[in-house]
Amino acid sequence: MTPGLNLPGPVAELTAACDAYEAALMANDLAAMDALFWDSPLTLRYGAGENLYGIDEIRDFRKARPGGSPQRQVTRREIVTYGEAMGTCNLEFRREGSTSTGRQSQTWLKTPEGWKVVAAHVSLIGEAS
Repeated sequence: MTPGLNLPGPVAELTAACDAYEAALMANDLAAMDALFWDSPLTLRYGAGENLYGIDEIRDFRKARPGGSPQRQVTRREIVTYGEAMGTCNLEFRREGSTSTGRQSQTWLKTPEGWKVVAAHVSLIGEAS
């Protein structure tokens, strides 16, 4: 195993942060989602139909999205930490009423305020046959 890879403490912390993000996303809890993203103009989120640069664009997008994110079921999740302060959370999901598979990738950084998403990407694969 690579030294520093998937240390138990960071994995547990990042898993809790990822769980909190998923709960906030499904509840459309904008304050909780904002608190889990790095408050920086360098934060980015590429969505299924938008490219957002900086926390202000991300916040504006969330505020303008009526009803929040469509409900979804996570079908697979992989969390990897690299040392004490960097990690990734990649997951696959299915939106309710859809046969499309969605993918979400997040890069997380541990800051003095806790784990924060510094980059995210969401995409959808076409309808299953």
